[in-house]
Formats: sequence, C-alpha cells, structure tokens
Amino acid sequence: MPPIILLYILIINLLGLVLYALDKAKSKRKGSRRIPERVLLWVARLGGGLGCWLGMMLFRHKTKHIHFKILVPLWTVLWVVALVLMVRLGQA
Repeated sequence: MPPIILLYILIINLLGLVLYALDKAKSKRKGSRRIPERVLLWVARLGGGLGCWLGMMLFRHKTKHIHFKILVPLWTVLWVVALVLMVRLGQA
C-alpha cells in the first residue's frame, strides 16, 4: 500500500479522535460553539471511522445517537474491507 494512503488514514483518524474530544469538551461549556454532527459523521465517512469510534468510546460522546451507533462502525468496517482489498489486489 502506498505510504500516502497510510499517512492519509493516520491523519483522518487522528482528526476524528481530536474532533470528538473537542466536541465533548465544548458540550460541557455553556454557550460554546459545537462541532456540527454532520462534520463528525463526514470525518468517519472519509476514512476516520476508527478514530471517531475510539473517540465515541473514550469520551462517551454521541453513543446514544442511533445514527452514530450505526454509521460510524459501518464506515469503519467498509474502510477496513477496502484497505484489505487494496493490499490483496496489490499483491496479485
């Protein structure tokens, strides 16, 4: 797998984790501007699902929202499958 793809996956997952941490911190402060849910979900959709999922579990954030409980793990699995396929096809 090309190093640029690995770097992208690392950065997008780190971004997901940081965004969940920031949004959780902002949720505790009155009047603080929150990170929109659509942004949190898009980061997962763009490959940051593992970081988002980890952020959900570590910070206990968005864990009661059904669309987060379904979509973040779903996109994580889809990205893992896609990456595994890329590695396998690249070796063929």
